Amino acid sequence: MQTFKSQAAQGDFLITRVAALPKRAEPVYEKDGVAILAHSETGHHHVIDAKAATLYRLPEAIYEAFLVVEKAAVIEHRRTWDTHEALKVDPGIYRINRQREYVPEGYRLASD
Repeated sequence: MQTFKSQAAQGDFLITRVAALPKRAEPVYEKDGVAILAHSETGHHHVIDAKAATLYRLPEAIYEAFLVVEKAAVIEHRRTWDTHEALKVDPGIYRINRQREYVPEGYRLASD
């Protein structure tokens, strides 16, 4: 299991510790007991236990989210093959930046 102090990456996203949650951030409701940090078209999401953390987004944000971790938790990549190593997250506030890729029409979220 990977640990970090201020910044780490897991597949399609970068997680960075920040000082505060933006005032306009709105909670994103969990599904099946987890918050999905990075959605996969094939169902192999990057998730964290919703009992330990809450995911937030700004209304206009596509590539960024915020995670408030109340108690130590683990971000898991839900894929049985070629999976990313689990990432231990200590209590705190974090910004989640999604990887993006260029296409002729502009940018879009990177997909796995």
